[in-house]
Amino acid sequence: MAAEFLFIHPVTPEPRKISRVVDLLKKGGIIVYPTDTIYGIGCDLMNRRAIERLCHITEVKPQKLNLSFICNDLSHIAKYVKRIDTPEFKVLKKLLPGPFTFIFESNSNVPKILDVNKKTVGIRIPDHPIPLALVHLLTNPLITSSIKDDDKIKEYTTDPEEIYEDFKHQVDLVIDGGTGGNVPSTIVDFTSGEPIVTRQGLGIFD
Repeated sequence: MAAEFLFIHPVTPEPRKISRVVDLLKKGGIIVYPTDTIYGIGCDLMNRRAIERLCHITEVKPQKLNLSFICNDLSHIAKYVKRIDTPEFKVLKKLLPGPFTFIFESNSNVPKILDVNKKTVGIRIPDHPIPLALVHLLTNPLITSSIKDDDKIKEYTTDPEEIYEDFKHQVDLVIDGGTGGNVPSTIVDFTSGEPIVTRQGLGIFD
């Protein structure tokens, strides 16, 4: 059965549609969704079966799965990282929501994904109403996998209809939130104690 193709307003997401997508996520669904950078593919962090499917779709072995969580606010982030010092917190408060992925050491709340204990986690709070509404209602982060430097979506495709054609037999739902971007998030690694930009993307870190 082909995936559902669902338009959700990118500025004022319809609550009924958000609720429908969240119900799907709770049942182990895989979705494609817009962010403030490029479209992403993800699932509920707490659904093991969904993560197994995500690994299969993205062709990533569990041992090499890079974890990136979509959170909805700074307090949400604190549940999954070992520690955020005051200077780091000030950076996050200044730049989020925004086109950044911040790498931190993970804490004990991060599940052992597929029996692999990941020591780091990428955190995102995208400046986009749709993923923020989804995570707020779900109450868990969305997990997105990355391969090399690119998210596993046809390389920065901006047209949701084209994305749907590529993924309609692999995922359960593709959200049409309008034309997406073609530049990924900027990745900033905080695990060494000093911020290091490991991928320059849309966000300007200075």
